[in-house]
Amino acid sequence: MTEVINRPTAGRVDADLLVRRIDALGRFLAAGEGRVPDNRLVPVHTVVERAGQRLSLSRDHTVVALAGSTGSGKSSLFNALARMNLSPVGVRRPTTGVTYACVWGPVEGAAGLLDWLGVLPRHRFTRESELDGDREAGLRGLVLLDLPDFDSIDVSHRAEVDRLLGLVDLVVWVVDPQKYADKLVHESYLRQFHQHRDVTVVALNHADRLDPADVQRCLTDLRRLLDVDGLPGVATLASSAYGPPGYGELRAVLERAVAERQASLRRLSGDVDRVTAELSTLVGPAVSGDLVDRTTVRILTDALAHAAGVSAVVHAAEQAYRHRAKRRMGWPVLRWLRRLRPDPLKRLHLQSTAENPGPVAATSLPEPTPAQRAAVGLAVRAVADRAADSLPAPWPAVLATAARSRADDLPDALDRAVAGTDLGLSRSPAWWTLVSGIQWLATLGALAGLAWLAVGWGLAALGLPLPDYPKVGIVPVPTLLLLGGILLGLLIAGLSRPLVAFSARRAASRALSRLRAAVGEVAREYVLMPVRTALRAYADARDALAIASGERTRR
Repeated sequence: MTEVINRPTAGRVDADLLVRRIDALGRFLAAGEGRVPDNRLVPVHTVVERAGQRLSLSRDHTVVALAGSTGSGKSSLFNALARMNLSPVGVRRPTTGVTYACVWGPVEGAAGLLDWLGVLPRHRFTRESELDGDREAGLRGLVLLDLPDFDSIDVSHRAEVDRLLGLVDLVVWVVDPQKYADKLVHESYLRQFHQHRDVTVVALNHADRLDPADVQRCLTDLRRLLDVDGLPGVATLASSAYGPPGYGELRAVLERAVAERQASLRRLSGDVDRVTAELSTLVGPAVSGDLVDRTTVRILTDALAHAAGVSAVVHAAEQAYRHRAKRRMGWPVLRWLRRLRPDPLKRLHLQSTAENPGPVAATSLPEPTPAQRAAVGLAVRAVADRAADSLPAPWPAVLATAARSRADDLPDALDRAVAGTDLGLSRSPAWWTLVSGIQWLATLGALAGLAWLAVGWGLAALGLPLPDYPKVGIVPVPTLLLLGGILLGLLIAGLSRPLVAFSARRAASRALSRLRAAVGEVAREYVLMPVRTALRAYADARDALAIASGERTRR
């Protein structure tokens, strides 16, 4: 009897773990959608969709496909295994043009599975009638497919083979002694199944045409070729539909696959292994929630602040403080002149939210210069570059796109942020009221002294006796009031000027702090948040791929 070389007994595939791996691939798709190139996600979509459909169909059936080239004898082997003449056998090319199916058991139970496989009802057969005698009981649950010849000159036949090879649970590659080294079968098919060694069998058919020594030499060479294909240890056997060694070893392999009911799970597990291996280059090291350092954020905030005209607003806030202080604490007689000058903040259409609680109006700040716009672009790019420093492609491009995703909205957002910032100038300091009161007292005293003196001057002009002014020392009280009020007003103005300047600088500093905070919020919402969203997507994709790869599971 011909020796059968099998892979070491494969471990059982846990169905629940497989479902978690497939769900993880779905989460990878959700995280990568719109970020990872579509051509990298198409195989994942295919595996997730096919796995979901296969798991929802019959778990009691094992789908095995006989695949081979013209003349390999797979149709004869199919008929021999079925013990009926189901698939046409001939010598013309192609011999098999459609897919035939034989179900061991009621065909109705596998109807949904066969519909999914796309096997037409007229090409479906059953072995139910033979099961009563237990002759076929060992294969109960087997769905055996005879595929079209993959080397057919009809391209539709090869397309059908390629489609079904992506759906079946186990593939038996039927080769003959003359063409077992055919480049087409090895390069186009067998090498693509290196992730599915547990569900791959290679049968050297027509072994009855060789003597036993030649069979062993052919099997040895075939195993060498399979090793080159990345299929070391894959099950290989000799078979024949007409004479020794027969097809008993192949039947035993099929009976074992049916009894284990693991072929579909192993096939799907291999599919998941294949796509996760292809996706492994898309992820790299783990990332924290924020890879953007404070220095980069500060540079971004500085660039946005310059583009938003924060320096002009801060200067206007300082000037507005001086303007309002002088208008409030200046000499009451000349205060009206100060009211004729426009408020520096209102000139920019900037008012405190307390002064103008209505909708925020657009400012009249100048547009950013080309240099300022360029600085913003460089700062935004620096954020993406810093965040993507250790990430593999395509994530640097994803982060760069995310950082620029709301660039068109930045100017309006900055203008609203500046216009809506309370600069802290809505309330007058208490000391303004005190100084203003003293100024009024000084002014009223000077006016009282002037009026008193004016009465005396009027009496003198009329030739009437001059009033006897009270004196303080030798200075008449009216003169003292007039000169004292003027001097006091000048003294208060002189003393308050450095205090106003100091307070104006403090008000400017406070305005700068509040404006930078507002600009920082814009930076976080319009630049950093999209980048962090992309980083979370990367982290989700990495975690999902780790689960799909079997590196860890979530309980």
